[in-house]
Amino acid sequence: MNTLFVINWNPNPELINLFGISIRYYGLLWVMGLALGYFIVRRQYRDKKIPEVIFDPLFLYCFLGVLIGARLGHCLFYEPDVYLKSFQSFLEMILPIRFYPSGGWKFVGYAGLSSHGGIFGMLIGFWLYCRKTKMKYIDVLDMVAVAAPLTAFFIRSANLMNSEIIGMPSSAPWAFIFHRVDEIPRHPAQLYEALAYLLLFFVMIFLYKNYDKKLKKGFYFGLCLAYIFVFRFFIEFIKEDQVDFEAGMTLNMGQWLSIPLALVGLYYMLRPSKSESKEIKH
Repeated sequence: MNTLFVINWNPNPELINLFGISIRYYGLLWVMGLALGYFIVRRQYRDKKIPEVIFDPLFLYCFLGVLIGARLGHCLFYEPDVYLKSFQSFLEMILPIRFYPSGGWKFVGYAGLSSHGGIFGMLIGFWLYCRKTKMKYIDVLDMVAVAAPLTAFFIRSANLMNSEIIGMPSSAPWAFIFHRVDEIPRHPAQLYEALAYLLLFFVMIFLYKNYDKKLKKGFYFGLCLAYIFVFRFFIEFIKEDQVDFEAGMTLNMGQWLSIPLALVGLYYMLRPSKSESKEIKH
């Protein structure tokens, strides 16, 4: 295969090293995605005249929910045999460290994070937030859904910088050679996802600015889940398996986890509003 027209991809995943602590693009892009999401949701709270004191705790609940859920999701969905085999392995699942077989440990950060686990953790975090603040759960989910695709764009960009979640071999002129993985031109699956989520973000902003008062409660939340996880279901067909046990599966773990989330999204998009339900009853 002629590799003159493919994209050679081999960035250093480490941006800078400060006193032995590695600052990686992966973590930086995650933080950027969450921070920008924070400001977008904050703007919506202000638009709706919701007091700042009610908004303030949201980011903490979101950040902890996403981080804990994404980490536990990766370890329990994809590598339970690795992280549940010993007490030290269990600690590695919870703490950003790696134990050496000969003794001692090293700070390595959270190298494995699952987007599905992050969603589940985020939903739990928002539920706890709503219990504390008395906000309506669906209102919070709708506001966060407007910003979530932008955060998803940054997360998949982080995967691209890490040369992970790679696609299958491809002869397309835009194929990437991920030199940290092998020398085979492949689909840049992370880039496909990142651009798809960025497009959804622009759609969300357009709807929010032009049709916000006309859309029923739960629509943004439903659109976000349905779009992302229907796309995720199909993009998995051109991705390499993330773990060995997926090799013999008709649908991989990411697809099985995407199905219920996509169905929940479709339900919230298509369910009748309260006013429509009353008209049907009459």
